[in-house]
Amino acid sequence: MIFSSLTFLFAFLPLTLAVYFLTPLRWRNLVLLLVSLFFYGWGEPVYITIMFLSILIDYTHGLLVEKYRADDRKARWFVGQSVVFNLLLLGFFKYGDFLADNLFLLTGVSIPASLTLPFGVNVPLRGIPLPIGISFFTFQTMSYTIDVYRRDAPVQRNIVNFGAFVTMFPQLIAGPIVKYKTVAAELERRAHTAEQFALGARRFCVGLAKKVLLANSIGALWETCLAAQGAGTLTLAGGWMGLLAFGFQIYFDFSGYSDMAIGLGRIFGFRFNENFDYPYLAVSVTEFWRRWHMSLTSWFREYLYIPLGGNRGGTARTLRNILIVWFCTGFWHGASWNFVLWGLYFAAWLILEKYVFRAVLEKTPAAVKHSYTLIVVFVGWGIFAMEDLSVCGRYLAACFGGAPLWSAADGYRLRSYAVTFLALILASTTLGKRCWERLPDRAQKVLTPVLMALGLVVCTAYLVDGSYNPFLYFRF
Repeated sequence: MIFSSLTFLFAFLPLTLAVYFLTPLRWRNLVLLLVSLFFYGWGEPVYITIMFLSILIDYTHGLLVEKYRADDRKARWFVGQSVVFNLLLLGFFKYGDFLADNLFLLTGVSIPASLTLPFGVNVPLRGIPLPIGISFFTFQTMSYTIDVYRRDAPVQRNIVNFGAFVTMFPQLIAGPIVKYKTVAAELERRAHTAEQFALGARRFCVGLAKKVLLANSIGALWETCLAAQGAGTLTLAGGWMGLLAFGFQIYFDFSGYSDMAIGLGRIFGFRFNENFDYPYLAVSVTEFWRRWHMSLTSWFREYLYIPLGGNRGGTARTLRNILIVWFCTGFWHGASWNFVLWGLYFAAWLILEKYVFRAVLEKTPAAVKHSYTLIVVFVGWGIFAMEDLSVCGRYLAACFGGAPLWSAADGYRLRSYAVTFLALILASTTLGKRCWERLPDRAQKVLTPVLMALGLVVCTAYLVDGSYNPFLYFRF
C-alpha cells in the first residue's frame, strides 16, 4: 500500500485517523503500532514476523546496554550484537542473491536455492522477496542502541512505544530515516492540536500533488527514451531528455513521499526532520548532497564517517573515509553494481571538489557552477537508473556524441512534454514558496483549503483514470 493509492487515501487513512483520535491519549501509541503493522502486512503479511524480531532484538539490547553501562566492555558488546543483527538481517534479504551470484562468478561455488532442515523443513536461500522498507527500519533500529550507548537518547522501557517508533507507517517504507533521539520525547508525550493537524494535512497534499501530478507525468518519458535506446534509435537530444525526465521523476517521487510522510507525522504529533531542500538549486555536488535525502547523508555522517575519523588524521585517511561512506551509500540503495558505481562516482566528484576544484569553483560564476552541478547529477541519475552496466554505457555514450544529434521523434516528445518540463523546473525552485509567502495572511487562509481540496480532487481523478503510478524508492 502506497500513499498515492486510492485504498490508502479513502480507506486506510480516514479509518486510522478516526480510530486514533477517538482513542484516549495513553493508548495512542498502541493504536499507531497496530495500524502500522496492518499497513506493513497489507502487501507482505509473512514479513511481520521480521518486524517483530527486529523490535524485540533492539528493544532488549537497548535495555542490556543501559543495564551494563558501568561495564563499558559489556555495553559495547551488546551494541555490537545489535549492529551485527541488523546488518545480517539487511544482508540476507537484500544482498543474499547478489553476494551468491558474485561468489559463483569468482570461485565457481554455487549456493543452493534452499536448505532442508530436520523434520523436512525447507528454508529458501535464493530468490527471497525483499521486505518493504527494510533499508530504512534497520538503520533506524541500529541507531537506537548506538544512541543509548552514547547517552544521546534515553533507553525505552515500554516495548509498545518502541514498537510504534520502529513500525510508524508514515515513514516506514521510504523514510525520512528517523533517529530515535529525535522523537523520543514525542513518543512519551506529544501535543495534538487543530493547527498541527492542518499543517500536516497541507504538507501531505503538497506531497501528493508532487507525486501524482509531477512525478507520474514525466515518468513515462524516461521509459520511452530508455526503450528508444534498446531499439537503437536514441539520439543525443533524446538521451538528455530521458536523463532530465528520470531526474525530475525521482526527485518529485521521493520528495513528494517525504512531504507526505512529514505531513502525516505532524498530524500524529511527530516532527520529522526535513529530507530535501531544493537540491536542484545547488551550485556544487557537495551542496547537492547537503540538500538531497538529508536524513540518509546525516545518518552516514554521524554513524559511519565520523566514527571512521571523518576528516581528521590527514588527507589519505579522509579520502579513505569518503570512499567507504560513498561505497556504502551506493550499496545501501540496491544490490547491484550500478549502485556501487553510482556511489563511487559521487565520491570521486566530492573528492575533486574538495581537493582539486575548490579554488576554481570559488571564482566561477554561479550560473556556470549550477550548470556543471546539474550535468554531473543527471549523468549520475543515468547510472542509478540502469542496473545493466552495458545498457548504461551505451545510453551515456549516446548522450555524449555517440548517436545522431536529433530526430523527428525528439521534436514530438519535446512538444508533448514542454509544459510539463516548465512546471517541473519551476517547482524545483523556491519561486512558488516565495510567491506564497508574499500573500497576505488572510489570502493564505482562504486559499489553503481551496487549493488542498482542488489538489485532492485532481490527484484522485488522475489516480482513477491512469494506471501509471510507480514509486521508485519502494524497492529500497
